Amino acid sequence: MNAPFFPQLEIPHTIAAGPGPGNTAERVLNAFTSPGVADHMQPDVLRGMIECKKMLREIFGTQNVHTFGIAGTGWSGLDAMFSVIHPGDKVVMFVNGTFSGIDELSVRMKAATEEELKANPLNPQAASVVTIPVPHGQSVTAEIVDEALAEHKPKWAAMAHWETGSGRINDVKGFSDACEKHGAMGLIDAVSSLGIAELRIDDYPGIVGWASCPQKGMMALPLTYAPVSFSDRYIAELRKVGSRSFVHNPIMEARHWAIIDGQDVEKGTYHRTHSPYAVASFHEALRMVLEQGLLQRAERYRKAEKALRAALTSMGCSVTSNMTSLIVLDLPEKLKGKEKDFVNACRAESFGIWPTLSEPTQVRVGILNLISEAELTTIVQRFGEMLNRFEVEADVEAAVAELKRQLS
Repeated sequence: MNAPFFPQLEIPHTIAAGPGPGNTAERVLNAFTSPGVADHMQPDVLRGMIECKKMLREIFGTQNVHTFGIAGTGWSGLDAMFSVIHPGDKVVMFVNGTFSGIDELSVRMKAATEEELKANPLNPQAASVVTIPVPHGQSVTAEIVDEALAEHKPKWAAMAHWETGSGRINDVKGFSDACEKHGAMGLIDAVSSLGIAELRIDDYPGIVGWASCPQKGMMALPLTYAPVSFSDRYIAELRKVGSRSFVHNPIMEARHWAIIDGQDVEKGTYHRTHSPYAVASFHEALRMVLEQGLLQRAERYRKAEKALRAALTSMGCSVTSNMTSLIVLDLPEKLKGKEKDFVNACRAESFGIWPTLSEPTQVRVGILNLISEAELTTIVQRFGEMLNRFEVEADVEAAVAELKRQLS
C-alpha cells in the first residue's frame, strides 16, 4: 500500500488573545530561523547561553547564580523546581485556579509515597500535601497563607503568583513573609508574571525557588527555555536530598549553562543537547524585554489592560480579574451558558480568545505582546462584532472610542 500523501502544512496568522502563549514578535521569529547551521557546542551558541543567564538575572531581579533556562515550556521549568520535593515531604499548596491546581497535582505526585502512588497513579492522594482551596475569582491573601502555615508547619509551601485560570494576582509578599515567619521554604509559579509584573525576586527572601515560561512575559517561542531561579538555600537542600529527575535536575541543568559548584565558569559541561535556534530566539526575546525596560513594560500593560477593560465593560461585559495581561469576564447576561459557543466562534475566525477551564465558565481575553493601540482596537472590534452576531446589541464604535480615550 502506498503511503498517504499529505499537503504542506500552512498555519494562518492568529490573534493570540488568550492567557498564553502570546503572539511571538517578528524579530524573535527571525532570530529562530536566521542562525547558520551549527551544533549546540559552537562558540557563539555557548556565548549566547552565557548572555541569556545574565539577562535573566536582570529580568528576575536577582543575584541568584542558579538562574537559567530549562529547555521546554513552563511545565518543564515547574517540574525542575518541584524536583526537590520527595515522598513524604510536608507541603502546603494554595490553589485558586486551573494552573495552580495542576501545580498541586504535580506536587502530590512527587510527595506521594510508593503506596499512595500505586493506589492512584494519575491522581495520588498524598497525605503529606495539604491543599488550601481559594474560590475561583478570588486571590490568595497574606492572611490565608499565614493561617495555613501556622497550622500545618510545612517544609515547603507553593503558590502561583498570577493565576491565569481565574485571572487573579496572589499576594507574593504576604506569602514570602509567612514562609519566613513559619520556617517554610517557598516555591512560586511565576509563569504568567515574569516580564510583565514589577518584580524583584530578591525582595522576597522567604521564597527559594521560582519557575516561569518562555511564551508569556518573555515573548519567546513556546518551546525554547523556561526561566528558573534558585536561591543558595534551595540548592543546598537539593544537594542534601537529591532529585529523582536527571533531565530536570536543576544542578545538572545549571552545568550546561556554565554554572558549576555555585560559580559562573568559562564553559559548562554537557547535560542535554541545546538547539542553536532556540538559544538565538530566546536570546533575542530577552533582549527585547530589557530594551523596553521592565518598569516601562509593566506600565504599558497596566494602561493597556485598563483601556481594554473599559471598552469591554462598555459593551455589557463584567470583569472579575485583576491581572494586567489578561481579562477574565462574564459575557452579557443574554449569553449566559453560551460562553464556549462564543469562544469557539471567535477561534474559528483566528481570533484566539479562551474560556476558563474550570467552573464557572468565563471568557479570557489576553494581551500578551498585543498592547499597541492598533492591536487593542482590533481586539475590541472583533469581540464587539461577535457579540452583535450573537444578537447582543453592542456599540462597537463607542467601545473603540472608549478604548482610545483611556489610552490617550
